[in-house]
Amino acid sequence: MELPPWVTFPAIAFAAVIFLATILRRSHRRGAYRLPPGPKPWPIIGNLNLIGALPHRSIHELSIRYGPLMQLRFGSFPVVVGSSSEMAKFFLKTHDLVFTDRPRTAAGKHTTYNYTDILWSPYGAYWRQARKMCVTELFSARRLESYEHIRDEEVRALLRDLHGVASGGESAVLLRDYLSTATLGVISRMVLGKKYVGNKGDCFASGGGEAEAATSPEEFKMMMDELFLLSGVLNIGDFIPWVDWLDLQGYIKRMKRVGKKLDRFLEHVLDEHDKVRRQQGEGFTARDMVDVLLQLADDPGLDVPLSRDNVKALTQDIIAGGTDTSAITVEWAISELLRKPEILTKATEELDRVVGRDRLVNESDIPSLPYVEAIMKETMRMHPVAPMLAPHVAREDATVGGYDIPAGTRVLVNVWTIGRDPAVWENPEEFVPERFIGSKVDVKGQDFELLPFGSGRRMCPGHSLGIKVIQLSLASLLHGFEWRLPDGISARELSMEEVFGLSTPRKIPLEVVVKPKLPAHLYTGP
Repeated sequence: MELPPWVTFPAIAFAAVIFLATILRRSHRRGAYRLPPGPKPWPIIGNLNLIGALPHRSIHELSIRYGPLMQLRFGSFPVVVGSSSEMAKFFLKTHDLVFTDRPRTAAGKHTTYNYTDILWSPYGAYWRQARKMCVTELFSARRLESYEHIRDEEVRALLRDLHGVASGGESAVLLRDYLSTATLGVISRMVLGKKYVGNKGDCFASGGGEAEAATSPEEFKMMMDELFLLSGVLNIGDFIPWVDWLDLQGYIKRMKRVGKKLDRFLEHVLDEHDKVRRQQGEGFTARDMVDVLLQLADDPGLDVPLSRDNVKALTQDIIAGGTDTSAITVEWAISELLRKPEILTKATEELDRVVGRDRLVNESDIPSLPYVEAIMKETMRMHPVAPMLAPHVAREDATVGGYDIPAGTRVLVNVWTIGRDPAVWENPEEFVPERFIGSKVDVKGQDFELLPFGSGRRMCPGHSLGIKVIQLSLASLLHGFEWRLPDGISARELSMEEVFGLSTPRKIPLEVVVKPKLPAHLYTGP
């Protein structure tokens, strides 16, 4: 590789001296702190050599040795890991404001319009305003209730599609494809105003102006998968900044590529919405979340003005978060049930008792289905979509359990480990929904032993929508079909491997054989 002309030997030597002086100065300053226990870091790379392809599992093994509060070093940056419900409560509630910032990462820069989405935006006036918009406008109880018919229609379309395949014979289907289409249908109609995905082979516009490019639903799902993967990778440049320009793993190139593709799509969406607003003039009424965001952006009284890129960043956040989490959780739930037929039978019995077999499940049935809800919670305990919550950063010095956490330290909360803590959960490696029957433990951020959506100021603002989509989808699938693995695959042989990113889906998509068990007109009706 040819080096830039300014990278001369004196420049390299000077940079090395400055780097070493900085490390020594930091080490001297940190010598006054009593840091949590942890493995000794190597020069330059720190403890990155101890992190494998599944970082949450690598860190879990380290926490078994060093305890629920552990100090690591990732390249140039100190990292503290909390791996117990007590530590989660400390970081996310007791001292939430201290740890509410985010690190500057390549993913935040290149895929979220320079850190202007909800996830990667640094703590400050812009983030507080965006968070308030999400809570009070986009995900309010009133607005989510107004979209109930959309969720109902898209889940019915999911059942109809699976019924069509099953009617042609007992062939195996990739469940994830159908789940992703359904959840993306829900989110696109709620957020963008229309269904930007359809049946296999359909296309929707993703470009802008006259030169619109066509993007298939499959390609759009691949972009979402790539976005989530790249948002969670351990990019070397994020931890060793002076090698960032080399892009040693090729991640930054991929981030820029997927960022450009998503921007073309979002530009087209905003152009369409602007056109409708101009046509309707003063009589315009917001129909979807993009309309709401554009109206908010017009408000001259905003503390921080919303640019077009800001609107695109927030829109992308909602689409990505709402699509991925629901589909992944339902796929993991069905996977676990196929390994435990007795649990599947109990769920089916509850659905037959509450709903019967002469109609489909609707959202009003959900409160009467405690066992289905318990299956969802147990799935989120064992397979949290984000096994390590997005990293936090200490805004000032803090102390916990006699240990110091200096300002600037990155903080990880390993909810995967918390969900397997034998001090909290009996037989934590076993899938046992019954543990939640009669239990008050919920997934809404107040019970720190179960945090699939996080907690505190940085909790996922769309968690209420995610819960609604997951519960309705799961209940409808269990009610509408009999489930089995393809011939030649036993429950014991079913792979439960995962892939790490910002979300953690199955490594091998689940193949299933479904058989309808309700009257045919329920699947094919409107």
